[in-house]
Amino acid sequence: MQNPVRIGLLGCGNVGSALVGLINDNADVIAARAGVDIRITRIAVRDLKRSRDLKVDKSVFTDDPESVVADPDIDVVVEVMGGVEPARKLISDSLAAGKPVITANKELIARHGPELFAAAAAAGVDLLFEASVAGGIPLIRPLRESLAGVRIRRVMGIVNGTTNYILTRMAEAGSSFSDALVEAQSLGYAEADPTADVEGLDAAAKAAIIATIAFGARVVPDDVYTEGITGVTDSDIASAESLGYVVKLLAVAEEEEGSISVRVHPAMVAQRHPLASVRDSFNAVFIEGEAVGELMLYGRGAGGGPTASAVLGDLVDAVKNLASGGKGATIGELVDRPIKPIDDAESSFYVLVEAADEPGVLAAIAGEFGRNGVSIKSMEQRGLGNDARLIFITHRAREADLRSTLAAVAEIGAVHRIGSVMRVVGEEE
Repeated sequence: MQNPVRIGLLGCGNVGSALVGLINDNADVIAARAGVDIRITRIAVRDLKRSRDLKVDKSVFTDDPESVVADPDIDVVVEVMGGVEPARKLISDSLAAGKPVITANKELIARHGPELFAAAAAAGVDLLFEASVAGGIPLIRPLRESLAGVRIRRVMGIVNGTTNYILTRMAEAGSSFSDALVEAQSLGYAEADPTADVEGLDAAAKAAIIATIAFGARVVPDDVYTEGITGVTDSDIASAESLGYVVKLLAVAEEEEGSISVRVHPAMVAQRHPLASVRDSFNAVFIEGEAVGELMLYGRGAGGGPTASAVLGDLVDAVKNLASGGKGATIGELVDRPIKPIDDAESSFYVLVEAADEPGVLAAIAGEFGRNGVSIKSMEQRGLGNDARLIFITHRAREADLRSTLAAVAEIGAVHRIGSVMRVVGEEE
């Protein structure tokens, strides 16, 4: 293999620019670890007129990404342009040409990962995507390589820094959701249109990738039950704190009796659980396996620098494999597994019921819980008279049974309304 190895970079936004800087600043270290020099010799961008503060000759820039992929002098392609198209075609063409590809594109891997994995296997080259989930936190490689021989039971984590920052500010500073969101946007943690973050769509794409790798199954974002944090209120945050919990947006992927459950939703996490201490824009992923027990990976899950570091790690691996004439570990052959519907998923629940404080009301409510197979772990009453608030924490129960319970409770005359309902993590886990 020729030295230096020549890299074609598709996209030069925050991540691409940070990658160029890392390669320029750490050339000696990279060369020592990779065994060859790595040089970015072509960069595809949308706007050639845009000013960029990079130590790169202007002649390497082009607004034609297809020319980068087709260039016979390019050895490895790095895609950080985002979006599904044209990224999917560009990556497919690169693999077909026998060029290893590194991508940070979570949306693309979540939706088209299986076909791209198959294309990489057919071409005998690497397709690496560590940066697609949890930014700079090494997660994909441990799941795919270090834990390849371990039966993973569950992967659960905070994989969206924007929502974690918002929930942290609501809990610690007493900020409203809207104020915390504006602050996150001002700091660059949230986009001008934060929908993908606050509605859980970003986390759902990452959850699909995690489930695919952890369980060797075909999982796409449409398989992921998704709730965002827009419905989380100041009252929910306060109730969580008073009960010994912290509200987090969790991505959960678990396997049970051959079926896979993948979901994203807010949850009250017990303060003693390791995920409860993850603050601000940090991410953390909690892995449970039969032989390994419990592991947690923690760090910055977003931003140009952390994400670029994950891309660079993949790039060094790909270059080393290219030099040796081989390729890295694959995820194996993906199989079809039944996806458990949300109605069959089990969790503990927090339930707030607003009702009149009258004789027999609590017994009637408790009776509906029992009739629908939902066991009450604890109950607390706040307030008296017509403004009583009953807070229930349940034992593990099926989602469908909890839903039936709430429908029946809502029909009780003295019940004014069912308030917040949230899953609880860290009690009977």
